[in-house]
Amino acid sequence: MTVDAVAGLAGVPARGADLRLRGRTFGADHPVVMAVVNRTPDSFYAAARFDDAGADAAVARALEEGADIVDLGGVRAGRGPVVDVAEEIARVVPVVERVRRRHPELLVSVDTWRAPVARAAADAGVDLINDTWAGHDPELVEVAAERGLGIVCSHTGGSRPRTDPFRVAYPSTDDADPLEGVVEDVVATVLAGARRAVELGVDPRAVLVDPTHDFGKTTWHSVHLVRRVPVLVALGFPVLMALSRKDFVGEALDLGVDERLEGTLAATAVAAWSGARVFRAHDVRATRRVLDMVAVLRGDRAPARAVRGLI
Repeated sequence: MTVDAVAGLAGVPARGADLRLRGRTFGADHPVVMAVVNRTPDSFYAAARFDDAGADAAVARALEEGADIVDLGGVRAGRGPVVDVAEEIARVVPVVERVRRRHPELLVSVDTWRAPVARAAADAGVDLINDTWAGHDPELVEVAAERGLGIVCSHTGGSRPRTDPFRVAYPSTDDADPLEGVVEDVVATVLAGARRAVELGVDPRAVLVDPTHDFGKTTWHSVHLVRRVPVLVALGFPVLMALSRKDFVGEALDLGVDERLEGTLAATAVAAWSGARVFRAHDVRATRRVLDMVAVLRGDRAPARAVRGLI
């Protein structure tokens, strides 16, 4: 086999769509790290549970470690105590205000499925609404359009907020690979959400698509969606990967949440190589380094320095 033939087999996947928020554009040379900061006392990962003072310190640390966006959450994604709209606003909006005042260079996202929370966050200066429940509140994307914000279009397979999957299945049109059913459903769902956002006036470069690993999915589904990131990249919107310490990583390696960093970073590297643009992460410094290295390997950015063999 010739060198050219081998190179053809090892071709670099598509670079993925650029992300644009608050007038800033992030291309393939700058993969985006979205740091997780939860104002929830019952987050699945104990190290990401912060009170007010802890949240402020976590934001400052995330910025120092290389985060581009901080994603603030006020309600645990899974089952747990009821958190009403007023309590969710009280948990996250003051943090948005302080981030905007203290760290004007940092982009701010709020992880919510509720339009009233999104409106309050918009008043406080948020840049992105991370709707992890696939448009459960149809007014949420309208808030993004009205206020000039970005929006994340996700997939849950029809699951309602704060519910766990149970024996979920996605019929496939590909007889050779039953797991393609989840890819087909994800593509249909996020593409419909993205198109609605654009029709309402959201900047297409501020519309992110997220296959939403573990939400409405088995471990097999989530693993397969990492393999199939190029299909999502081909949709033409920036692709968000929320892989950090999730159950599919733990089940793949039979590890608890505190031991899932290496598995998370492996999945992150594969998704980044395949053209995903934004990565939601608990471990900012490690994620930043992995993404920057993948960008160098892809040829999307130059090494920070390259003197070996030259001096």
